[in-house]
Amino acid sequence: MSGPRRVLVAGARGRMGECVRAAVANEPALRLAAALEAPGHADLGRELAPGVPLLADPRAALAGCDVAIDFTTPAATLALLRLAAERGVAYVTGTTGFSEAESRELARLSARVPVVQAPNFSVAVNLLIWLVREAARRLGPGYDAEIVELHHAAKRDAPSGTALRLAEAVAEGRGQKLAEHLVVARAGETGARAEGAIGVQALRGGDNPGEHSVLLLGRGERLELAHRSATRDHFAEGAVRAARWLAGRAPGLYRFEQVLGLQP
Repeated sequence: MSGPRRVLVAGARGRMGECVRAAVANEPALRLAAALEAPGHADLGRELAPGVPLLADPRAALAGCDVAIDFTTPAATLALLRLAAERGVAYVTGTTGFSEAESRELARLSARVPVVQAPNFSVAVNLLIWLVREAARRLGPGYDAEIVELHHAAKRDAPSGTALRLAEAVAEGRGQKLAEHLVVARAGETGARAEGAIGVQALRGGDNPGEHSVLLLGRGERLELAHRSATRDHFAEGAVRAARWLAGRAPGLYRFEQVLGLQP
């Protein structure tokens, strides 16, 4: 199609929705075509851009859109993605906290439309994921892996999706299955650290947008790889980059690392 791709922003009046709308406004290849919020939101009907009122009806919001960008909740994401799949609308989501069953449904829906799903749309964080995978591969099993993440007090899921993706990168680098080595809680008499364990600890407080540190602990030395966010702007900019990249893609479930060329 000619002209900018038409974008629906879900959760348009939330903290991430505000950032995404600003990023769309700064991207010539995209334009805001629809804005969606939950029923009962105080701003419903208000124009967020010329000719773009805030809607609560997802069907009306999807009409005339090419791609949706969504940072909401698992239930809201899947409800909107089901409708997007029916209408052939591409999808970008940074929602985290999916159950295994919800993740399987998301994957099934991506067989009908192209979907980019990522726990974190920061370019730097996705480079961190690549670095962690390479470091774990090159250092080998002699280095213990621990991941610490800190987020604002209102975050609903723990550990963060990004922390789990970093743990997965460690497992990938080692040739392990994450589910067999992941440790997300320690209390009481735990005994010695299990061989090959990948530990993840979650901290919550204040208004921190997100910090992640990966520690690879050897004998007499350690390697630390870390990322700290001061704003949410770079998450939104990455999601907009993914929305632009999806133009003309075949249906399928894509990682943001593929958008960046870090994975085939």
